[in-house]
Parts: sequence; structure tokens; C-alpha cells
Amino acid sequence: MADLATRAPGSVRITGWGMYAPPDVLTNADLEQLVDTSDAWIVERTGIRERHIARPEESTATMAAIAGRRALAVAGLEPDELDLIVVPTLTADHRTPSAASLVKEGLGSTRAAAVDIGAACSGFPYGYALAHGFVAAGLGRHVLVVAAETLSRFTDFTDRGTCVLLGDGAGAVVLSASDEPGGGLLGLELTDEPEGAYSIWQPAGGSRFPLTPAGIAAGEQFWHMDGRDTYRHATRQMAATARAALERARIGPDEVSLFIPHQANLRIIETVAKQLDLPMERVFVNIDRYGNTSAASVPLALAEAVAGGRVRIGDKLCLLAFGAGFTSGALVLEWTADPARDTLAGSVDPTD
Repeated sequence: MADLATRAPGSVRITGWGMYAPPDVLTNADLEQLVDTSDAWIVERTGIRERHIARPEESTATMAAIAGRRALAVAGLEPDELDLIVVPTLTADHRTPSAASLVKEGLGSTRAAAVDIGAACSGFPYGYALAHGFVAAGLGRHVLVVAAETLSRFTDFTDRGTCVLLGDGAGAVVLSASDEPGGGLLGLELTDEPEGAYSIWQPAGGSRFPLTPAGIAAGEQFWHMDGRDTYRHATRQMAATARAALERARIGPDEVSLFIPHQANLRIIETVAKQLDLPMERVFVNIDRYGNTSAASVPLALAEAVAGGRVRIGDKLCLLAFGAGFTSGALVLEWTADPARDTLAGSVDPTD
């Protein structure tokens, strides 16, 4: 990929951010009533204590619209000022239309283009790259990237190896053109390792294996994962992807104020931090309260980090993800937005 350290005048910056988590919480104690597991077992192996679960009336698109409205409020923009809406997700409301089209409708936007991105848990870095390129090319001034997942709708709650991991939620950022040079994206790396494509997958429901009554009876509509193979690839590839993005940004891990990794498993996060020689106090972790929310994980964590005072103007951030495919993505950013504007995100009523 091209070196992003030297750019033309002006830049593409994050101007808004927001998140949404459904109010219903599924605790480890609740899961003890469903499968042969325990709070101690789950916490020791994953770091997860609870996760949010969408209500029947909620969906990927409705949650994304709430997070998107909150991000627009922070950015001080109206929906019709958006030129593009990008929705990274692997749990769209329907196979067609796209989740992005429904998010556009939910926001009340009338002019934006809209598209989904399917890169599993790495969807946010992929979506950010698309949005950055769109604005940098002069094709528009404002893009909403909102990642959302309702993983609970595709989770087998009799399989303790997967049901303890997954949660629902949404996270969003607004990328905008700026007349000021500097800031924004400093380094980017996106990868894919197709040999791991079937280590995390949903067997039925696509064109190769359409969903049938027999497939439903066999549980082929649910996620299936080879945990051992996924762990091995994730710990190796996340560290390598982060190093590549940092090299493109021409900075070292010690110059990064905060690393925000995909929240898949606390053990994975700790292993990657060790490989990068990072103290855990510079790694943002919220997996204990949300579980693995796939593509929504990184932007949701970013929004929480800003709200929690962990991000300041001028900070260098590294956002890092790994997912099915096997895909991975890392972004190195210089933060330029006033974190105090975060209070505007909370002014958006999710029932509106």
C-alpha cells in the first residue's frame, strides 16, 4: 500500500463518533443456566463477564442508525450532509437490501450513497479505508462509517464454545475533509489469509449451501469456529498487521498513546500486547462488558475510550482488528477532534 506519511494539503479527519449497546444484558450467570459452563471458566478463558443482546424489535440497521445519529451529533452534521454511508457488518437485516440502505432510511438521509462491507471482525478498518479514500479523492466531504452486529441471532446457545463469546452493538465515526494539513490517518495495513476461511464460518445460508430444513436441524445457520486455529492466527497476524501500519506511519509502538484492539478474547489482547512490548495500561479493554461484537468492536471501544477521557488532541492511536477470512486491519491515527464534544453523543435519544 502507498505510504501515507506524506500527503497533499488538507486531510481527512474523524469529526464525530458514537456507539449503541442494547439495554438487555446477558451475564455469565445467565449462561450457566443454558449450557455447561461457569462464570469462572468464562472469565479465565475469555475475560468476558457480560454481553448486550438485541431486543426482538432491534436489528443491525436500527442499532447502527442510533450510533450513526450520535456520531452526527458530535460532528455537528445533519444526515443530508453525508455523501456516503458505509456499514461494516456480517449480520445485515437481510441478504438484500443492504444494511446501509436501511441505515440511510433510519437516519432520514436522502442524498448519501450507501454500501455494506463484509470483512467480519476486521470490517471497521476496511470500512475506514474506503471512507478515507472516498474523501481524499474529492468524491465527497463527509462519510459515516457505522459498524453494527446482531450476532445473537446467529448464535447457538447450546454451544458453550461460541455462545459465551458473542454480543450485539454498534459503533460509528464520521470522517470529514479538512482544510488543515496533518492529523487523521497516518498508516494503514489490510490483509487476508484465505486458508483460514473455514475456521470461522456460517455453513448454510449462502449460494454454495442454501439454508434448508435439514441444514437448520443440523444447526448450520449458526456460527462455527475452530478456536485453536483462530487463536494461533489472531495472535500472530494482529501483531504483524499493527507493525506494518506503524511502519507506514513511521512511528514505533512506544509513540502510540493508546492501542484499541478488536475485543475478541482477553488472552489474545494480552498476547498481542506482549508481542508489541506494550504495557496493558496503554491498551483499551472493554471485552468484560460487551464480549465480541465483531465489526462493531473497535469503533464501540473507540467511542468509549473518548468518553472515558483516554483520548486527547494530538494522541497517536492504533486501531487493530482480526476476523474471519482470515482478515486483519490496522489504522494508525492522529486524533484531532475535541473529546469534550462527546457529550453531544449522549444527547441523542435512542427511541427517536
